[in-house]
Amino acid sequence: MIWLQLAACAVAILIAGSMLSKNAELIAEKSGLSKSVAGLVLLAVVTSLSQLVASLSCAVVYDLPDMSVSALLGSLMFNMMLIGLLDLVSRQKPMSYIVHEGHILSASFGIALTGLVVVDILFGSHLPVLTFMHSMDPITIMIIPLYLVAMRITFQFEKTRLETAAVEHSDELARNSWFKLISIFAVAAAVIIGASYLLPELVNEIARQSGWSYSFMGSFFIAIATCLPEFSVATSAARRGAFDIAVASLLGSNLCYLVIVAITDFCYIKEPLLRHVSPINALPGISAIISSAIIIIGLTYKTEKKLVIAADALVMLIIYGCTALLLFVAAK
Repeated sequence: MIWLQLAACAVAILIAGSMLSKNAELIAEKSGLSKSVAGLVLLAVVTSLSQLVASLSCAVVYDLPDMSVSALLGSLMFNMMLIGLLDLVSRQKPMSYIVHEGHILSASFGIALTGLVVVDILFGSHLPVLTFMHSMDPITIMIIPLYLVAMRITFQFEKTRLETAAVEHSDELARNSWFKLISIFAVAAAVIIGASYLLPELVNEIARQSGWSYSFMGSFFIAIATCLPEFSVATSAARRGAFDIAVASLLGSNLCYLVIVAITDFCYIKEPLLRHVSPINALPGISAIISSAIIIIGLTYKTEKKLVIAADALVMLIIYGCTALLLFVAAK
Protein backbone atom coordinates (compact mmCIF):
# COMPACT_ATOMS: atom_id res chain seq x y z
CA MET A 1 0.00 0.00 0.00
CA ILE A 2 2.81 2.39 0.88
CA TRP A 3 4.38 1.80 -2.55
CA LEU A 4 1.09 2.64 -4.27
CA GLN A 5 0.90 5.89 -2.30
CA LEU A 6 4.47 6.73 -3.32
CA ALA A 7 3.65 5.96 -6.97
CA ALA A 8 0.52 8.14 -6.75
CA CYS A 9 2.59 11.06 -5.43
CA ALA A 10 5.13 10.58 -8.23
CA VAL A 11 2.40 10.53 -10.91
CA ALA A 12 0.77 13.63 -9.40
CA ILE A 13 4.11 15.47 -9.47
CA LEU A 14 4.75 14.38 -13.07
CA ILE A 15 1.34 15.52 -14.36
CA ALA A 16 1.23 18.73 -12.34
CA GLY A 17 4.88 19.45 -13.13
CA SER A 18 4.20 19.16 -16.85
CA MET A 19 1.28 21.58 -16.56
CA LEU A 20 3.27 23.92 -14.34
CA SER A 21 6.32 24.09 -16.56
CA LYS A 22 4.25 24.55 -19.72
CA ASN A 23 2.28 27.40 -18.16
CA ALA A 24 5.44 28.96 -16.74
CA GLU A 25 6.89 29.09 -20.25
CA LEU A 26 3.64 30.51 -21.69
CA ILE A 27 3.41 33.13 -18.93
CA ALA A 28 7.01 34.18 -19.55
CA GLU A 29 6.38 34.47 -23.28
CA LYS A 30 3.04 36.28 -22.87
CA SER A 31 4.85 38.77 -20.62
CA GLY A 32 7.45 39.37 -23.32
CA LEU A 33 10.11 37.66 -21.21
CA SER A 34 10.87 34.80 -23.57
CA LYS A 35 13.50 36.86 -25.35
CA SER A 36 15.21 37.68 -22.09
CA VAL A 37 16.82 35.73 -19.32
CA ALA A 38 13.74 36.01 -17.11
CA GLY A 39 11.94 33.25 -19.00
CA LEU A 40 14.72 30.78 -18.32
CA VAL A 41 14.86 31.86 -14.66
CA LEU A 42 11.12 31.26 -14.25
CA LEU A 43 11.32 27.84 -15.90
CA ALA A 44 14.24 26.64 -13.77
CA VAL A 45 12.78 27.95 -10.50
CA VAL A 46 9.32 26.54 -11.19
CA THR A 47 10.58 23.05 -12.00
CA SER A 48 12.58 23.13 -8.73
CA LEU A 49 9.48 23.78 -6.62
CA SER A 50 9.01 20.11 -5.73
CA GLN A 51 12.61 19.88 -4.47
CA LEU A 52 12.14 22.96 -2.28
CA VAL A 53 8.96 21.62 -0.69
CA ALA A 54 10.34 18.10 -0.22
CA SER A 55 13.64 19.36 1.22
CA LEU A 56 12.01 21.68 3.76
CA SER A 57 9.47 19.00 4.62
CA CYS A 58 12.21 16.43 5.26
CA ALA A 59 14.42 18.67 7.39
CA VAL A 60 12.01 21.00 9.19
CA VAL A 61 8.75 19.02 9.50
CA TYR A 62 9.98 15.43 9.83
CA ASP A 63 13.49 16.17 11.18
CA LEU A 64 15.18 14.05 8.51
CA PRO A 65 18.10 16.24 7.42
CA ASP A 66 20.00 13.31 5.92
CA MET A 67 17.11 12.50 3.60
CA SER A 68 16.74 16.19 2.71
CA VAL A 69 20.35 16.58 1.58
CA SER A 70 20.53 13.21 -0.15
CA ALA A 71 17.38 14.03 -2.14
CA LEU A 72 18.86 17.31 -3.38
CA LEU A 73 22.25 15.85 -4.30
CA GLY A 74 20.55 12.80 -5.80
CA SER A 75 18.53 15.19 -7.96
CA LEU A 76 21.77 16.73 -9.23
CA MET A 77 23.02 13.29 -10.19
CA PHE A 78 19.70 12.32 -11.81
CA ASN A 79 19.62 15.46 -13.97
CA MET A 80 23.13 14.71 -15.19
CA MET A 81 21.94 11.25 -16.16
CA LEU A 82 18.98 12.80 -18.01
CA ILE A 83 21.34 14.94 -20.09
CA GLY A 84 23.13 11.74 -21.08
CA LEU A 85 19.85 10.03 -22.01
CA LEU A 86 18.74 12.99 -24.13
CA ASP A 87 21.64 12.23 -26.47
CA LEU A 88 19.59 9.27 -27.70
CA VAL A 89 17.04 11.74 -29.12
CA SER A 90 19.60 13.77 -31.07
CA ARG A 91 20.00 10.96 -33.62
CA GLN A 92 22.85 11.50 -36.13
CA LYS A 93 25.00 13.95 -34.16
CA PRO A 94 25.94 14.08 -30.46
CA MET A 95 23.86 16.47 -28.41
CA SER A 96 27.08 18.13 -27.21
CA TYR A 97 27.76 19.06 -30.85
CA ILE A 98 24.28 20.53 -31.37
CA VAL A 99 23.91 22.73 -28.28
CA HIS A 100 25.58 26.06 -27.63
CA GLU A 101 28.91 26.37 -25.80
CA GLY A 102 27.33 28.83 -23.36
CA HIS A 103 26.20 25.84 -21.27
CA ILE A 104 29.82 25.48 -20.20
CA LEU A 105 29.24 28.39 -17.81
CA SER A 106 26.24 26.73 -16.16
CA ALA A 107 28.11 23.45 -15.80
CA SER A 108 31.20 25.22 -14.41
CA PHE A 109 29.22 27.13 -11.79
CA GLY A 110 27.46 23.87 -10.95
CA ILE A 111 30.86 22.30 -10.23
CA ALA A 112 31.83 25.23 -8.01
CA LEU A 113 28.60 25.22 -5.99
CA THR A 114 28.46 21.43 -5.66
CA GLY A 115 32.10 21.45 -4.60
CA LEU A 116 31.23 23.82 -1.74
CA VAL A 117 28.49 21.47 -0.56
CA VAL A 118 30.75 18.39 -0.74
CA VAL A 119 33.53 20.17 1.17
CA ASP A 120 31.02 21.25 3.82
CA ILE A 121 29.71 17.69 4.23
CA LEU A 122 33.21 16.24 4.64
CA PHE A 123 35.03 19.04 6.50
CA GLY A 124 32.38 21.50 7.71
CA SER A 125 32.73 20.35 11.31
CA HIS A 126 36.07 22.17 11.48
CA LEU A 127 34.44 25.54 10.75
CA PRO A 128 32.70 27.93 13.16
CA VAL A 129 28.90 28.07 13.42
CA LEU A 130 27.15 31.33 12.51
CA THR A 131 24.62 31.47 15.32
CA PHE A 132 23.26 34.85 14.18
CA MET A 133 22.18 33.14 10.90
CA HIS A 134 20.14 30.27 12.40
CA SER A 135 23.25 28.17 13.04
CA MET A 136 24.30 28.12 9.39
CA ASP A 137 27.65 27.05 8.03
CA PRO A 138 29.86 29.78 6.51
CA ILE A 139 30.17 27.69 3.35
CA THR A 140 26.44 27.42 2.69
CA ILE A 141 26.07 31.19 3.00
CA MET A 142 28.57 31.54 0.14
CA ILE A 143 26.21 29.60 -2.15
CA ILE A 144 23.66 32.44 -2.50
CA PRO A 145 25.98 35.22 -3.76
CA LEU A 146 27.85 32.79 -6.01
CA TYR A 147 24.52 31.67 -7.48
CA LEU A 148 23.54 35.28 -8.22
CA VAL A 149 26.88 35.86 -9.94
CA ALA A 150 26.36 32.64 -11.91
CA MET A 151 22.92 33.77 -13.08
CA ARG A 152 24.14 37.17 -14.19
CA ILE A 153 27.08 35.81 -16.15
CA THR A 154 25.42 32.70 -17.55
CA PHE A 155 22.25 34.36 -18.77
CA GLN A 156 24.25 36.80 -20.86
CA PHE A 157 24.85 33.77 -23.07
CA GLU A 158 21.33 32.36 -22.72
CA LYS A 159 19.21 35.36 -23.78
CA THR A 160 17.90 33.81 -26.99
CA ARG A 161 17.33 30.26 -25.78
CA LEU A 162 13.52 30.55 -25.65
CA GLU A 163 12.99 32.37 -28.93
CA THR A 164 12.23 29.14 -30.80
CA ALA A 165 9.66 28.14 -28.19
CA ALA A 166 8.05 31.57 -28.42
CA VAL A 167 7.45 31.09 -32.16
CA GLU A 168 6.02 27.63 -31.65
CA HIS A 169 3.62 28.78 -28.94
CA SER A 170 2.50 32.02 -30.64
CA ASP A 171 -0.95 30.66 -31.56
CA GLU A 172 -1.39 29.04 -28.16
CA LEU A 173 -0.54 32.31 -26.42
CA ALA A 174 -3.35 34.06 -28.26
CA ARG A 175 -5.87 31.42 -27.12
CA ASN A 176 -5.00 31.60 -23.42
CA SER A 177 -6.01 34.46 -21.18
CA TRP A 178 -3.97 35.64 -18.21
CA PHE A 179 -6.64 34.26 -15.83
CA LYS A 180 -6.51 30.79 -17.42
CA LEU A 181 -2.72 30.63 -17.41
CA ILE A 182 -2.36 31.81 -13.81
CA SER A 183 -5.22 29.57 -12.57
CA ILE A 184 -3.69 26.43 -14.10
CA PHE A 185 -0.29 27.51 -12.77
CA ALA A 186 -1.68 27.91 -9.22
CA VAL A 187 -3.56 24.57 -9.23
CA ALA A 188 -0.54 22.67 -10.56
CA ALA A 189 1.72 24.32 -7.99
CA ALA A 190 -0.69 23.34 -5.19
CA VAL A 191 -0.69 19.70 -6.33
CA ILE A 192 3.13 19.62 -6.41
CA ILE A 193 3.36 21.19 -2.95
CA GLY A 194 0.91 18.67 -1.50
CA ALA A 195 2.51 15.61 -3.11
CA SER A 196 6.06 16.76 -2.32
CA TYR A 197 5.08 17.41 1.29
CA LEU A 198 3.86 13.82 1.66
CA LEU A 199 6.91 12.21 0.04
CA PRO A 200 9.24 12.28 3.10
CA GLU A 201 6.70 10.53 5.33
CA LEU A 202 6.11 7.79 2.75
CA VAL A 203 9.81 7.28 2.03
CA ASN A 204 10.59 7.30 5.75
CA GLU A 205 8.12 4.45 6.24
CA ILE A 206 9.66 2.49 3.35
CA ALA A 207 13.13 3.04 4.86
CA ARG A 208 11.86 1.78 8.23
CA GLN A 209 10.35 -1.35 6.69
CA SER A 210 13.25 -2.13 4.34
CA GLY A 211 16.14 -1.13 6.59
CA TRP A 212 17.70 0.97 3.81
CA SER A 213 19.51 4.15 4.80
CA TYR A 214 17.97 7.60 4.53
CA SER A 215 20.78 8.64 2.19
CA PHE A 216 19.88 5.91 -0.29
CA MET A 217 16.14 6.56 -0.06
CA GLY A 218 16.59 10.27 -0.56
CA SER A 219 19.11 9.93 -3.39
CA PHE A 220 16.75 7.78 -5.42
CA PHE A 221 13.10 7.70 -4.38
CA ILE A 222 12.67 11.35 -3.43
CA ALA A 223 15.24 12.62 -5.94
CA ILE A 224 13.66 10.84 -8.91
CA ALA A 225 10.08 11.69 -7.89
CA THR A 226 10.84 15.37 -7.44
CA CYS A 227 12.83 15.51 -10.70
CA LEU A 228 9.83 14.46 -12.78
CA PRO A 229 8.91 18.08 -13.70
CA GLU A 230 12.45 18.61 -15.03
CA PHE A 231 12.19 15.28 -16.87
CA SER A 232 8.95 16.42 -18.51
CA VAL A 233 10.36 19.81 -19.54
CA ALA A 234 13.63 18.38 -20.89
CA THR A 235 12.11 15.50 -22.86
CA SER A 236 9.40 17.73 -24.32
CA ALA A 237 12.00 20.27 -25.46
CA ALA A 238 14.28 17.56 -26.87
CA ARG A 239 11.47 15.94 -28.87
CA ARG A 240 10.80 19.22 -30.67
CA GLY A 241 14.52 19.69 -31.30
CA ALA A 242 15.03 22.44 -28.72
CA PHE A 243 18.08 20.81 -27.10
CA ASP A 244 19.41 24.11 -25.80
CA ILE A 245 16.25 24.61 -23.74
CA ALA A 246 16.47 21.02 -22.45
CA VAL A 247 20.10 21.31 -21.33
CA ALA A 248 19.67 24.84 -19.97
CA SER A 249 16.63 23.83 -17.89
CA LEU A 250 18.44 20.84 -16.36
CA LEU A 251 21.66 22.73 -15.58
CA GLY A 252 19.67 25.73 -14.34
CA SER A 253 17.59 23.49 -12.09
CA ASN A 254 20.77 22.00 -10.63
CA LEU A 255 21.93 25.47 -9.62
CA CYS A 256 18.54 26.03 -7.98
CA TYR A 257 18.88 22.77 -6.02
CA LEU A 258 22.13 24.01 -4.53
CA VAL A 259 20.44 27.24 -3.46
CA ILE A 260 17.76 25.07 -1.82
CA VAL A 261 20.54 23.48 0.25
CA ALA A 262 21.34 26.95 1.66
CA ILE A 263 17.65 27.75 2.23
CA THR A 264 17.11 24.46 4.05
CA ASP A 265 20.21 25.08 6.16
CA PHE A 266 18.78 28.45 7.20
CA CYS A 267 15.41 26.91 8.10
CA TYR A 268 16.93 23.96 9.98
CA ILE A 269 17.72 25.87 13.16
CA LYS A 270 18.99 23.00 15.35
CA GLU A 271 22.50 22.98 13.93
CA PRO A 272 24.28 23.40 10.58
CA LEU A 273 22.42 21.13 8.16
CA LEU A 274 25.41 19.58 6.39
CA ARG A 275 27.08 18.61 9.68
CA HIS A 276 24.08 16.47 10.54
CA VAL A 277 24.19 14.18 7.50
CA SER A 278 26.09 11.04 6.53
CA PRO A 279 29.39 11.49 4.65
CA ILE A 280 28.01 9.10 2.01
CA ASN A 281 25.96 12.07 0.74
CA ALA A 282 29.17 13.47 -0.71
CA LEU A 283 29.14 10.63 -3.26
CA PRO A 284 26.22 11.84 -5.45
CA GLY A 285 27.70 15.34 -5.23
CA ILE A 286 31.05 14.08 -6.52
CA SER A 287 29.23 12.12 -9.22
CA ALA A 288 27.46 15.30 -10.35
CA ILE A 289 30.80 17.17 -10.42
CA ILE A 290 32.42 14.49 -12.60
CA SER A 291 29.40 14.45 -14.95
CA SER A 292 29.51 18.25 -15.23
CA ALA A 293 33.18 18.01 -16.17
CA ILE A 294 32.26 15.46 -18.86
CA ILE A 295 29.67 17.92 -20.22
CA ILE A 296 32.31 20.65 -20.41
CA ILE A 297 34.69 18.31 -22.24
CA GLY A 298 31.98 17.37 -24.74
CA LEU A 299 30.97 20.98 -25.36
CA THR A 300 34.61 21.99 -25.84
CA TYR A 301 35.73 19.10 -28.05
CA LYS A 302 32.56 19.16 -30.23
CA THR A 303 32.99 15.85 -32.02
CA GLU A 304 30.51 14.94 -34.78
CA LYS A 305 31.05 11.20 -34.42
CA LYS A 306 28.32 9.10 -32.88
CA LEU A 307 27.05 5.52 -33.07
CA VAL A 308 23.92 4.84 -31.01
CA ILE A 309 25.00 7.17 -28.22
CA ALA A 310 27.85 9.67 -27.96
CA ALA A 311 30.88 8.75 -25.87
CA ASP A 312 30.41 11.60 -23.38
CA ALA A 313 26.74 10.69 -22.83
CA LEU A 314 27.65 7.02 -22.36
CA VAL A 315 30.26 7.92 -19.74
CA MET A 316 27.66 9.98 -17.84
CA LEU A 317 25.25 7.02 -17.80
CA ILE A 318 28.03 4.75 -16.54
CA ILE A 319 28.88 7.24 -13.79
CA TYR A 320 25.25 7.30 -12.67
CA GLY A 321 25.05 3.49 -12.68
CA CYS A 322 28.28 3.09 -10.67
CA THR A 323 27.18 5.72 -8.14
CA ALA A 324 23.80 4.03 -7.78
CA LEU A 325 25.50 0.69 -7.13
CA LEU A 326 27.83 2.16 -4.51
CA LEU A 327 24.93 3.90 -2.73
CA PHE A 328 22.90 0.69 -2.76
CA VAL A 329 25.78 -1.32 -1.29
CA ALA A 330 26.30 1.35 1.38
CA ALA A 331 22.58 1.35 2.21
CA LYS A 332 22.62 -2.24 3.43
